[in-house]
Amino acid sequence: MSKTTEKLAVVDGETLLEMRLPPSKFCIDTLLPQGISMLGGAPKTGKSWLVLDWCVRIAKGEPVWGFRTKQGTTLYLCLEDPLRRVQERLCQLTDEAPPNAFFATAAEKLGGGLCEQIQDFVREHPDTVLVAIDTFQIVRAGSQDVSYANDYEEVRKLKALADETDIALLLVHHLRKQGASDPVNKLSGTTGISGAMDALFILDRSQRSGNTSTMLCTGRDIETRQIELRFSKSDCAWERVQDSLETRALETPEELAALIKFIRTSKTFDGGNTQLAFEVSKAAGKEIQPRALKQMMNRWRYALEERGVFFCSRRSNGQRLVTVSYSPALPGSAASDVSACGTKSCVPCDPADAESLVISRENAHPA
Repeated sequence: MSKTTEKLAVVDGETLLEMRLPPSKFCIDTLLPQGISMLGGAPKTGKSWLVLDWCVRIAKGEPVWGFRTKQGTTLYLCLEDPLRRVQERLCQLTDEAPPNAFFATAAEKLGGGLCEQIQDFVREHPDTVLVAIDTFQIVRAGSQDVSYANDYEEVRKLKALADETDIALLLVHHLRKQGASDPVNKLSGTTGISGAMDALFILDRSQRSGNTSTMLCTGRDIETRQIELRFSKSDCAWERVQDSLETRALETPEELAALIKFIRTSKTFDGGNTQLAFEVSKAAGKEIQPRALKQMMNRWRYALEERGVFFCSRRSNGQRLVTVSYSPALPGSAASDVSACGTKSCVPCDPADAESLVISRENAHPA
């Protein structure tokens, strides 16, 4: 008896553009996303100090290098150190350790119960936002297969765990001894490891005796950047000195600032994209193309809603129309969930899937 193949679930491009899908969630704003990430560095270059600092600050809800964090429970699997060493580092790093920052010095391996251990912890602490594993090599299954497929499969299991539990899972890993022109290729193992990551951080300390380092950051949901760091011996923490990313990923473009200015004055707009671009161009004092404006509106939808600007697109008699309204509601209020068209979603969809397309404002914004 032949197996019945399940039909592909597809969505057309026009509908996809108008879907109110939740934006990427961040544990550290613009830097550490929800999902699976890896911090790579040579031995004894300060990786563990950095991870410990992140775990403590996130548990407290304190900023990391000026970036806001999503406060919640953290779990640090410091598998290379005894509790005594972790305690010593904690004492040097802070005078007040939060009760929602947890530590463990032993864990099972992949395929031997590690994923189940993390799942149990998250069930017991449902506000968990970050789990760090230091180091990844210790929890690997120990297979003799060093192929791309095996490396990718191991990471894929952890990625599935991170997505299922809705946490940021940070793996600490070593670099290979041989150099490489691309810092990402310095990670020990095949490219199957880096290829499965949502974000990668490579800590490159040029001089072991020095106190400076460069951290390359790259990934699917973060801007590629280089952050120059300096290790402070007084509090044993890495400090940000310089950031190559001059414009933050979530900064609203000036064209949308003009849209906000226009709609706050007019309160509502209902018409074609060309007419809207004309009105916004007058507010901006420069010409803005309709296509470019609509693309920015789609990309920065939630940033606009943060400022009380809601919009909904539709088609009428073959013409693309857009309704924009201004509703200066407080975050979390009922008005914040209402789009420009007066509904929670303007997306035509199968009634069976309608619930999955209605995204609440509380869940739609990154921390």
